[in-house]
Amino acid sequence: MQNTQIVVLGASNKAHRYSYKAIKMLLEYGHHVLPVHPKIENIEGLVVKHHLSQILSPVDTLTLYIGPKRISPLIDDIVKLNPSRVILNPGTESDELELALLHHEIPFVKDCTLLMLEHGRF
Repeated sequence: MQNTQIVVLGASNKAHRYSYKAIKMLLEYGHHVLPVHPKIENIEGLVVKHHLSQILSPVDTLTLYIGPKRISPLIDDIVKLNPSRVILNPGTESDELELALLHHEIPFVKDCTLLMLEHGRF
């Protein structure tokens, strides 16, 4: 899935955060990355979107880096985004989101984006 559009929800500009590491690795693997964070302006030279509703083009993968409490108010926006798949990274699992994704027939996996990339499963 090279050159695919990947949205990183819960993006961070802090090098120790997994979402930051994911952005770096996705870029290294040739993907088009759209980071989403409500306050950050730029990460690794990428313009950060502040809301999922700002993304108007098709999304191949939405990879989540926010906890279940923060996911809950974003479920409608995630469904409207209609990504081809959602990756629920460790710590982001949400029964409420999973039910919504199943209801709207949006595929999801419970996995780690970094390990998926590293092991050729992305």
